[in-house]
Amino acid sequence: MIEFIHGMDISSMDEVVRLGGRFYNKGMEQTLVDVLKAYGVNYIRFRLWVDPYSEDGVSYGAGANDFPTTVKMIKEVKGAGLKYLLDFHYSDFWADPGKQIKPKAWKDYDDEQLEKAVFEHTESTLKRLKEKGLFPDMIQVGNEITNGLLWPNGEKPAYDELARFVNAGIRGVRAVDGDVPVMLHLDHGDDHEMYRDWFDHFIERGEEFQIIGLSYYPVWNGAMKGLIDNMNLLAKRYGKPLVVAEVSQPFTMEDYASYEGLAPEERKGAAAKPALEKNLEYPATKEGQALFMERFMEGVAAVGDGLGIGYFYWEPAWLPVKGSGWATKESLAYMRDSGPCGNEWANQGLFDYEGNALPALEVVRSFGRV
Repeated sequence: MIEFIHGMDISSMDEVVRLGGRFYNKGMEQTLVDVLKAYGVNYIRFRLWVDPYSEDGVSYGAGANDFPTTVKMIKEVKGAGLKYLLDFHYSDFWADPGKQIKPKAWKDYDDEQLEKAVFEHTESTLKRLKEKGLFPDMIQVGNEITNGLLWPNGEKPAYDELARFVNAGIRGVRAVDGDVPVMLHLDHGDDHEMYRDWFDHFIERGEEFQIIGLSYYPVWNGAMKGLIDNMNLLAKRYGKPLVVAEVSQPFTMEDYASYEGLAPEERKGAAAKPALEKNLEYPATKEGQALFMERFMEGVAAVGDGLGIGYFYWEPAWLPVKGSGWATKESLAYMRDSGPCGNEWANQGLFDYEGNALPALEVVRSFGRV
């Protein structure tokens, strides 16, 4: 039986710790990885950007998840005996359904050049990791590619081009390793019609992949039943393992402005804001978050034919430390976004604003590893 994945995406870890963030397990300071391992976490997820720096070499922020930064964190995770998933974004910064911006170095490439660049970037990254003894245990080709990738060339509904670029990533993986599982990941995990349409189109055109990844954010995606129903329908239709690649639940609506030290016009504030609390099925309290996690893990583990194999909680440890936010003025320019910056995520973590482990982690530990 496959070990149930209790996973965490801690891509901001290096930046948060460097800027003064600390983590505590029942009052005792420990490394983030040690705390998570103590609570039964067995898998870590890391995003990878191509070149998250301005042309003047200034970091885009949000973890600055380039190859050297990612390798540093992988070493710590592997040293603790945990597995990890590597999430290729194929962008210099955030890639999601609202933006899939080509890396600066690829911005003028045609389809053929983009296909070659995706293959070579994937292959060379994985070869370097293999040489270091740090090869991933799972690989994600593209991040939330619901609307495609490498826009505008691979933007949905251009499914032929979309599949061409995803296939190049999968072939890049297979050029280095024939067995590591490959995940394809979409957002809005409660939307079955969208998942069926996307995967039907891709499977007609695509290379073989092993895992379907879903994002589920109750603040925006509605009741949990929609997610679990979709997972069960996908399990029946495709017969592939399913992983909730991103999930979170707020534990408070209390603001954390005092921790960030930013002027009001400089900070975006929490993405899970009080006005959205009405969307939540479980209350935005520590107890509500713990209950959410219990019901969520039960639902995923109960997906038909044992195909619900786990989850990755997204950025559970992005503390509101000064200097760590979702973007910088340099990355705003890359995205053509007006901002502002600041931490958007701290009230959806599994640690309070001081870095203390929350009760939801006790629920993870007591759930065990199916």
